[in-house]
Formats: sequence, C-alpha cells, structure tokens
Amino acid sequence: MVYRIGQKVTGTVTGIQPYGVFVALDESVQGLIHISECGHGFVKALDEQVTVGQQLEVLVLDVDEYTHKISLSLRALHKAQDLLPQRAKKHYWTNRRIQTGFAPIAERLPGWTKAAIEELNQRGK
Repeated sequence: MVYRIGQKVTGTVTGIQPYGVFVALDESVQGLIHISECGHGFVKALDEQVTVGQQLEVLVLDVDEYTHKISLSLRALHKAQDLLPQRAKKHYWTNRRIQTGFAPIAERLPGWTKAAIEELNQRGK
C-alpha cells in the first residue's frame, strides 16, 4: 500500500523503545512514532502509554522517498486536553479577594535573611 502524508491509518504496536514506538501498518511497512509525537507535554515512559500488540490510529507525518521510513503521530489526532491529565479546578497560590501585595514577603524577609546568614556562617567554619 502507498501511504501519504496526512493519511489516518490503523497499525499494530510492534516495539517500544525509549525514543519512540514502532507500528506495523501492514505486513511489509512499519513506521515510527517519535516520543515527541506520542502526546502533548512531557511523556515520561512510553510503555505506560502503549503496549506491544495494541491497535493504534495514527497520522502519517512524513514518508522518506529514499529510505522508505514513515514518521507517525498520535499527538496530531488529539486535542491537548484529551491527552493531558484532567484537574478538578485551578489552584491559585494567592487569594484574589485580599489585596496584600508584597506585604507577606516583606514580613518574612528578615527571617529568611537571618537563616541564610546563619547557614553561611556554619558552612564557613
């Protein structure tokens, strides 16, 4: 079969390496999903995301005419929020209703300075 850029195809995972996932598109053609194309954001371990023998729908990113290597993508078929973990609600480190400005930092600065000086003095001994 002839594969074209932008084509959606279904393949079977045949191998997992630290740098990407090998996918058999048919009996004689195999492509690679580079780790950067496996998901939006940081991908820690590919073997936690896919397993050998799993069927995947992928997008053909590139077909090299000379080496016949095919670059594939999972990321291009999904919106960012589909692949990222969902958060219950956004967490703010400050309170929006109370306007304190830099006052909390100014209050704590002398203590931080004292602790830093004590630590430096202990290291110097």
